[in-house]
Amino acid sequence: MNGSLKEVNIKYDLPTVDSAIKRITFNIRNGRASGISAVKIVHGYGSTGSGGKIRTEARRYLETQKKRGFIHDFIPGEKFSIFDDATRKAFQFCDQLRRDSDLERHNNGITIVILK
Repeated sequence: MNGSLKEVNIKYDLPTVDSAIKRITFNIRNGRASGISAVKIVHGYGSTGSGGKIRTEARRYLETQKKRGFIHDFIPGEKFSIFDDATRKAFQFCDQLRRDSDLERHNNGITIVILK
């Protein structure tokens, strides 16, 4: 399966955590409806004080979505590496991830979501 990747910046206007989660939800649903295989969420890493909360809550939310079966998996940016088992499995769903600029950069300001 070749699949396609969509990048979404949810931090551009420093939203509240609730607004950020709503944006993630919308982009997951929209991506699935559009036939997208993976969504790269740019949420920041917390240098302004608010990104850290968004990153933490976004990943907690994604873990819940994974357990409920709404998404296949998610990969924190700091683990997005060819040496990570989840990343290698994600390549099977979305080949574009192999060429993503954040691969091997250990960027904790992003999270990759693999859709079902």
